[in-house]
Amino acid sequence: MSNQGFLPKNMSLLTITSILITIAALFSYVNYQTLKLPNTIGIMVISLVFSLVLVLLGNLGYTDGVQLASGIVSQIDFDDTLLNGMLGFLLFAGAMHINLDELLKRKWSIGMMASAGVICSMFLVAGGAYYIFQWFGFQVPFIFCLLFGSLISPTDPIAVMGILKTAGASKSLEIKIAGESLFNDGVAIVLFLAIFGIAINGEVFSASHIGVLFIQEAFGGALFGIACGWLVLKMLKRVDSYQVEILLTLALVAGGSTAAAGMHLSAPIAVVMAGLMIGNHGRRDAMSNTTVQHLDTFWELIDEILNAVLFLIIGLEVMVLSLDLNTWIAGLVMAAMVLLARMISVGIPVTILRKLGRDFNPHAVKLLTWGGLRGGISVALALSIPSSPERDIIVAVTYVIVLFSILVQGLTIGKLVRATAEEPVAD
Repeated sequence: MSNQGFLPKNMSLLTITSILITIAALFSYVNYQTLKLPNTIGIMVISLVFSLVLVLLGNLGYTDGVQLASGIVSQIDFDDTLLNGMLGFLLFAGAMHINLDELLKRKWSIGMMASAGVICSMFLVAGGAYYIFQWFGFQVPFIFCLLFGSLISPTDPIAVMGILKTAGASKSLEIKIAGESLFNDGVAIVLFLAIFGIAINGEVFSASHIGVLFIQEAFGGALFGIACGWLVLKMLKRVDSYQVEILLTLALVAGGSTAAAGMHLSAPIAVVMAGLMIGNHGRRDAMSNTTVQHLDTFWELIDEILNAVLFLIIGLEVMVLSLDLNTWIAGLVMAAMVLLARMISVGIPVTILRKLGRDFNPHAVKLLTWGGLRGGISVALALSIPSSPERDIIVAVTYVIVLFSILVQGLTIGKLVRATAEEPVAD
């Protein structure tokens, strides 16, 4: 029996959302009852296995289920859904729980890793990828390797913060990794946009253009986020109703990120700055204990629900990607190379800061390297590249790296943290 009558060609956003939330809830239940993994990882594992089973059944001739599932997934504009929809809410929810004082104590290490570290990693990854792609028979120009380096180098705040909650990391390590991941995606997106213009639009490389773009996007986004956060803080001080105050924070994220994007400012950085202001100054100066309790509960639920849906989509994406054995192996080799680039790009700032008098224990580079997870943002950026042979291989390899990062690093970071717990990472 064909699924064409059941599955509309253009499903509404409500229909797609309803299906995804229902499947995420069922997979979450199955994970709770059986696998007992961290919820987001468990959902992704089950959705990945589900997808692979459907693909196998399709190869055996049972195509109805595959057509139905792949039809749903193919209608999800993943890069737009994440980058222009879910990301702002997830970043705000994460930033709200970061202690600003602790963040400022580690501003130099976080700032160096989120800026110079990302740039260093991008060039290291690009150089390695150029030769690895050729080794596996993929002809990818160096400018596309740079594009790949820019999207895979930043750690993903969504994956990182979701997994650090259950890893038992020390406060110092958690602040470092979470703080870096909250800011480095904004830096990486600026780099991605600059290289995208050269690789796709044929723009001429200009250091001054990239510098202006960085100042406009990053610093402009930060100032805009601070201004929006300050305005909402003033409004929160005049209200003592948690329903109204929660609505104000929703408006801050939705309206602020939309306005920032419209003005060509970094919406992720703007939302992070606003979240830090509400989570710190708002708690202390503008909200009652009742409001804080309700606000935390609301944003924790938003965070959990959106994370569940996001990791579900990551698992389901395997049905619409072209992944053969050669691509899987290339992706795993590239994952090792990305980890090596991460270790070097983290090791340089740590070494410099040690020479300037900052204290790091011997496990600092190891923990920061293994705790730097890649996630949905990398996949979304890869999917935003226009259709081309280079885009297909970059998307496929990025997907394999993200799966490795979440499944292998995500499931073992807790053990590594506990093994080094007697020597917490210090500043």
